[in-house]
Amino acid sequence: MQRGDSLLVLMWGAGAILCAQSTASVWDGVYTTAQSRGGSGLYAKDCASCHGEKLQGREQAPPLAGAEFIMKWADSSVGDLFDKMQTTMPADQPGRLSADQNAAILAYVLSANKFPAGAKALPADGEKLRPIRFEAAKGN
Repeated sequence: MQRGDSLLVLMWGAGAILCAQSTASVWDGVYTTAQSRGGSGLYAKDCASCHGEKLQGREQAPPLAGAEFIMKWADSSVGDLFDKMQTTMPADQPGRLSADQNAAILAYVLSANKFPAGAKALPADGEKLRPIRFEAAKGN
């Protein structure tokens, strides 16, 4: 193999990796069941008073489960939702929760919306979550 061929193969491989990273969606199992369980407790403690025990929303706090929630975030990234949580929640003390706590709560929210669990925990980093698309239906 010549040097130019090696470079082409390397570039193709890097491109394939980037494509694989950019095509992830909430339907690909992006959180773990254990992470979601931990997020459930955090949600009950830090979020349910505003968003409701069953994520149904209350007064000015929007629902975090169901068709309205899914349609609001459809075509966004999981990173966008994570960043909103990090910077605006809880409403009475924005930024009080750690990135790990917000990732666990987000895993719980994804679970409550019937998105499947997987083998790897949801990263606690908005940039790492940005390539994961929030899709309303599988395969969109």
